[in-house]
Amino acid sequence: MGDFAVEMRDVVKAFPSAARGSDHVLAVDHVTLQIRDGEFFSLLGPSGCGKTTSLRMIAGFELPTSGAIAIHGKPMGHTPAFLRPVNTVFQHYALFPHMTIAQNVAFGLEMKKVQRDEVTRRVEETLDLVRLPGMRDRLPKQLSGGQQQRIALARALINRPEVLLLDEPLGALDLKLRKEMQLELKQLQEQVGITFIYVTHDQEEALTMSDRIAVMEKGKVLQVGTPLDIYEQPNSRFVADFIGETNFISGQLASIDGHEGEFHADELTMFATVEPHVKPGMAATLAVRPERIRLSSAQPDDTPNAFVAEVYESIYIGTDTRFAVRLSPTISLRVRRQNVEPIGMPAMEGPTGLRVWVSWHPDSARVLPA
Repeated sequence: MGDFAVEMRDVVKAFPSAARGSDHVLAVDHVTLQIRDGEFFSLLGPSGCGKTTSLRMIAGFELPTSGAIAIHGKPMGHTPAFLRPVNTVFQHYALFPHMTIAQNVAFGLEMKKVQRDEVTRRVEETLDLVRLPGMRDRLPKQLSGGQQQRIALARALINRPEVLLLDEPLGALDLKLRKEMQLELKQLQEQVGITFIYVTHDQEEALTMSDRIAVMEKGKVLQVGTPLDIYEQPNSRFVADFIGETNFISGQLASIDGHEGEFHADELTMFATVEPHVKPGMAATLAVRPERIRLSSAQPDDTPNAFVAEVYESIYIGTDTRFAVRLSPTISLRVRRQNVEPIGMPAMEGPTGLRVWVSWHPDSARVLPA
């Protein structure tokens, strides 16, 4: 095992199956991951993709069916959860309702028989860290959801784990508070400098906080990369569709010149960056984000991807206007245009049926396996 905070090597987790004719189901299917020291790393995917099971195996709550897990180079094998140098924060904070905040935060140190003076000092230090210094004598029920979340973090951090595991910890908060806590969590991670491994199904949450993201589906890791990599260079239709909004055009890759390919769809010719797995002659899918598409009244001369289209829907939502345009009988696209013009300036929000030029740069689109 290498020099990483956490390493999973060819890890499989099989559970008994309830379905007839099948004796097991693979919750985690040959996953290999290397998570760097001091990294904010997110496991992202829909329910049932294997992200929480992966986290539970790192924590020691589940053991792999096969494969190996190491923390800072030390194989975990059958090491029980309480002997691993990790702590876990759950969506439901599991604070002891009859204990004060100070007693809740100190609980792990009390179990380790740490001296009382040291416990008091570290409780004060950790409550300062999560910006709740005056709360030590309150009970959990006297705190808001966001404050309870911070106490759960304090209780996990006071033991000074090598790795902090977070299983959808903001899921119980309302949207506004969740967005505030995302930024606080990232700042806290940078301040304490330890590795955070974060499980979420919320792609915006993962993009906001992570240094790197692993996108999972059906027990497999499909792509690992920075938020920029995952959003701008998805390697599959699932990743492109799961992260943000994407237009997909079905067609065929005709040829490749370097990284750029010529793509044919419904008698239209388009140019885009090609994923390595796609070869000429293959059925393929072109993916282009709505915000990468431009609308104009005149033909642009800076890209080969320029087509006359008909606007059949226009929705103003304040920050931007969203259009639906039809390029051909079988190709429709969603376009998002930011409202940066002063109020009263001429805009494209004309009546439906307006004829416009639709264009995008070849670097803004990707040809993916069909």
